[in-house]
Amino acid sequence: MSKFVFVTGGVSSSLGKGLTASSLGRLLKCRGLRVTMCKLDPYINVDPGTLNPFEHGEVFVTDDGGETDLDLGHYERFIDENLHRDSNATTGQIYSAVIAKERRGDYLGKTVQVIPHITDEIKERVRRLGRDDVDVVIVEVGGTVGDIEIVPFLEAIRQFRREVGRDNVCYLHLTLVPFLPTAGEHKTKPTQHSVTELRSRGIQPDVIVCRSEQPFPDSLKRKISLLCDVAPEAVVSAVDAPSIYEIPLVLHAEGLDAIVCDLLRLDGPEHEADLSGWVRVLDRVNAAHEVVRVGVIGKYVNLPDAYLSVAEALRHAGFSLGARVEVEWVQAEAVTGMLAAATLDGLDAIVIPGGFGERGFEGKVASAAYAREHGVPCLGLCLGLHAMVVDYARNVAGLAGANSREMDPVTPYGVIDLMNDQLEVVEKGGTMRLGAYVARLQPGSRVAELYGEETISERHRHRYEVNPRYRGRLEEAGLVCSGVESKDNRLVEFIELREHPFWIATQAHPEFKSRPDRPHPLFSGLVACALERAQSRTPRLLDLDAVG
Repeated sequence: MSKFVFVTGGVSSSLGKGLTASSLGRLLKCRGLRVTMCKLDPYINVDPGTLNPFEHGEVFVTDDGGETDLDLGHYERFIDENLHRDSNATTGQIYSAVIAKERRGDYLGKTVQVIPHITDEIKERVRRLGRDDVDVVIVEVGGTVGDIEIVPFLEAIRQFRREVGRDNVCYLHLTLVPFLPTAGEHKTKPTQHSVTELRSRGIQPDVIVCRSEQPFPDSLKRKISLLCDVAPEAVVSAVDAPSIYEIPLVLHAEGLDAIVCDLLRLDGPEHEADLSGWVRVLDRVNAAHEVVRVGVIGKYVNLPDAYLSVAEALRHAGFSLGARVEVEWVQAEAVTGMLAAATLDGLDAIVIPGGFGERGFEGKVASAAYAREHGVPCLGLCLGLHAMVVDYARNVAGLAGANSREMDPVTPYGVIDLMNDQLEVVEKGGTMRLGAYVARLQPGSRVAELYGEETISERHRHRYEVNPRYRGRLEEAGLVCSGVESKDNRLVEFIELREHPFWIATQAHPEFKSRPDRPHPLFSGLVACALERAQSRTPRLLDLDAVG
C-alpha cells in the first residue's frame, strides 16, 4: 500500500512548507519511488478560482481543469508529475461534500458533526490518492498549527495513522529557529511552543525541519531533539538558499530523505538516491551569467506570486540558455501611449500575462503595440493574446475602436468575444474553458518550429475568444493565426507575425507546464530572442591591440 507523509507548519506562515514538501518529493523520486502530492487548504472558499490574486497569488490549473493553489505549481515543477483537481482540497469543498451527503440522506438521519463526518471526508480525500501506482503520497496541510481553521485537518491526519498503521505514516513539522542579533544566538523557544501545540492535538512529529537564516550548531539540534522528543538525526536544518532549486540538495545533505525512508520502511538498497539529474539542473542555474531583462506587464505586480509560474518559466528558459533572467514587474496602468517608450525602454523582452477585467488592459494593448513597432520580443498569454489582437485590429487592420467585449460591451468591432459551443457570439454567460485542450499548429509556422510538432496540448483558463467573424480581416492585414482548436479550425489558439523577431501569443497558459530541467519551448524561444537583443545592445570594448 501507499505510504503517507503529512507536512505541517508552525510559528509563522510563508516559511516554505510547499517548497519543503516539493523538495522531499523530488528526493524520493530520485530514490526511484513513485510520488504524488496534495494540498489541504483550510480556507472556506471552494477553490482559489474566485480569490483576488492579491489575496492568494496565482490560480494554478491542472490538466483536468482544476483551479488549485499555487503550491501545486511547485509540486509539479519539482516532482515532474501532472497532478489533478483531487490534489487540492479546501474546507469549502469538504463541507460542501458533507452537506450534499446529508441532503441526500446518506447519513440516515444522524447528527452531522465535525467528528466523524468532516474528518472522515478529509481522510477519504487523502486515502484515494494512494493508488496502486503510487508509493508515497505527500500531503501539505495549509495554515499554521494554532489556527482555528486547521483543527479538523489535524484531527483527521491524527486518526489517519491509527487507521493505516504507524509504519505507513510520517509526520513532518516545519518550524522557525530565528537568530536574534541582540542576543547573538538562535532561539528554539518558537519551535518548542509550535511542537507543544501540535502535540496538544495528538500528533507527535517524527521529523522537525528548522528554517533559519544561517546555520546553527549541532548542540541546538540536540536541544530541540531533547525538548521536542524526536531523534537527533530527525532535526533537520533548512538554511536560506540562494535558489529554490538548491533546497533538495540542502535537505539531502541533512539526511531528510533517508530519515523519511527509514521511518516508512523504504530504506532498501533499491531506493538509493540518484541526484545526478537534479545536480545538472543546479549546475545550469549556477552557470547562468548573461543578464536578460524581461518585463512582465500586469496589474497584480505588487504581489509577484500572482504571476509565479510565468516568472519560473522565464527562469527555466534562462537556465537552459546560460542566461540569468531578471524579471521587471511593470504596472500595466503605467503604460500609456505616450509613456510606453519611457516605461518599456531598456527591456530585452516583454511578457503580457493572463488576467481578467478592464483595469490595465489598455496598458497591455500599448505594450503589445510598442513591442510590435520596435522589434521587441513579446509573448502574450491568454489575456495577453487578446491585447495583441486588439492592438493589431486597431492599428494595422483598420478597425478603429476595436476591443474585447469584456472591456467594452458596445465596441463597434468585438474582435474578442464570448463564444458558445457552436462558435457563435452570445450576449452574456459563456462557459469558462478550463484544463487541457489540443491545438493544431500551422505547418511551417514559428510556433510549430518551436514546439517541434504540429499537434500540442496546453492548459486553459478563460471565457473570451478571438471572434471568428474578424479572423479573415486580421489575416488579410498580415496577422498569422498559427494554431487552432476545434474540428472546423475556427477557434484561434496562437497568433504570430512573420517579419517580427518574436511577436507570438497563445490563448493558453503554457507557463503551467514548464519544468526546471525541461523549459517550455515558447519561453525558450522568447528568452533566446531576448538574449540576442541584449547582446546586440551591449557596447563592445575597443580592442586596443588591434588598433595599435
